[in-house]
Amino acid sequence: MREHALVVYVALLRGINVGGNNVIRMVALREAFEALGFSAVTTYIQSGNVVFEARSDKKPALTKKIEAALTKTFAYDSKVVLVSAKELSDVVAEAPRGFGSQPERYRYDVLFVKPPLTAHAALPEVPTAPGVDEVHAGAHALYFRRVAAKATKSRLARVVQLALYKSLTIRNWNTTRKLLAMTEA
Repeated sequence: MREHALVVYVALLRGINVGGNNVIRMVALREAFEALGFSAVTTYIQSGNVVFEARSDKKPALTKKIEAALTKTFAYDSKVVLVSAKELSDVVAEAPRGFGSQPERYRYDVLFVKPPLTAHAALPEVPTAPGVDEVHAGAHALYFRRVAAKATKSRLARVVQLALYKSLTIRNWNTTRKLLAMTEA
């Protein structure tokens, strides 16, 4: 990749605007990303999804730069899962067959992993309820499906109690697909 080529990324922020904690307005979040020199910055819903362009393909360095700036600007311990547009396209393309196709029957979530954790390493640690939950690992994420009628029996909520959770961020399937569409716009 050329040094100065623009790369489209999605920054998936963990733990903002949840239960009244780490409240960040999307206007302020956009301004923070623009102050870092990123272009075409847009946000999607209040849960910390930022699409932007950067003149770098060095994800680890970009992630550290973003986390440091957000921690300083918003006074919280920022954790970001940075996904390139290409990786996000792969996440959608690699979903298990039929994933997302029966929203009246199932709820679908994508668990994005923060390197150095991999989806395959995380898979055995994700709790599931037999007959309710199914989880599959892809190259960049875990795909979690739960029976909507039995959602209260799902073990997805237990993930937040695990040490593993510090290296994950969860987005529903509709949000994941919308973010992909935003990267392609």
